Amino acid sequence: MFFRSFTCLLAALLIALCALPPSVSAAALTAILEPHEKSCYYAWVDQVGEKVGFYFAVQSGGNFEVAYSVHDPNDKLIIDGHKERQVDIIFTGNTVGEYVFCFHNDYTSYAEKLIDFDITVESEPRLEMPLSQTQLLSDHSAPLEESITKIGSELTSIARTQRFFRTRENRNYDTVVSTQSRIFWYSIVESLVIISMSVAQVLVVRFLFNTSSTKRYRV
Repeated sequence: MFFRSFTCLLAALLIALCALPPSVSAAALTAILEPHEKSCYYAWVDQVGEKVGFYFAVQSGGNFEVAYSVHDPNDKLIIDGHKERQVDIIFTGNTVGEYVFCFHNDYTSYAEKLIDFDITVESEPRLEMPLSQTQLLSDHSAPLEESITKIGSELTSIARTQRFFRTRENRNYDTVVSTQSRIFWYSIVESLVIISMSVAQVLVVRFLFNTSSTKRYRV
């Protein structure tokens, strides 16, 4: 009896694991985008129906805005955006081939942009079993599949939260550095203005006294 229950549980675990996406390819990258530069990256989709995830966040540089575009292997535009700071999208790859993900830094002429992004491609093959075995083990596998799906959802939520705080930290740091630089140069300019005004006052006073001392009056 124990052996039979253990066998059913093992089979249910096998079904649940096979029901999950076993094939996932991902690329997490960081790129520096120069002013007026266009940078493209590529991901290969092996079969129709695969899920393609695209995420990016501008970590530093200027006003944290870039343009982006996604094209399929036939060079057909899937989605694009302008003046975006952060994007997290998922779409279905309906064409087998190489998908193109491009960034455009056209909104600034002096600041480079630091972009953190990743591209994921995952397939969802299902285990094919005879109908009788599937019906027999459905009661055992359903709770396990639900638990695994819930764990996957929680992990995805944690990853997105970490991304959010990382992006926020980097942007705040960039703002602090920019403010510090502005304060430094403002202090330098203010000091130069004060010194210039002091020198000008001394010269004006000396000029007035020298002029008054050279005047002669006849009585």
